[in-house]
Amino acid sequence: MSVTPEIDEADPFDLPSWVGEREVTWVAESGVRFGHHITGHLTADGEADLACDVLAIDQAYPTQVADSGWRRQAHQAWHNDQVLLISYAGRLTLAVPGHQFTADLVLAALARFAKSVGGKPERFTAALRLSALGRRR
Repeated sequence: MSVTPEIDEADPFDLPSWVGEREVTWVAESGVRFGHHITGHLTADGEADLACDVLAIDQAYPTQVADSGWRRQAHQAWHNDQVLLISYAGRLTLAVPGHQFTADLVLAALARFAKSVGGKPERFTAALRLSALGRRR
């Protein structure tokens, strides 16, 4: 039996100020293709990296990622052109409606995140990692 990681609220005002003020790069540590949880981190020149993942909150197989309350909040935020910030397994995470990611969906989540921290999406760069994991033949 798998244990679902603990989910808590995350507050954008608790993040370092450089996230909303500087040129920021989000670097994926895992691949984008066919996955529901992409680990990554935020970085800026002269600053310590900040863990930041993206999570497709509706993923339910083989285990449910989140309960209906968290999924509802993620969908509501997305509907309002925002993204839900959570702590998932102790890491800052952008909770996005859906079951898996495309590059476009990751970029949309990061743009919404930039606005949530008072930054401008055009000051964010994304370094996506393509992965053969789950590759369809």
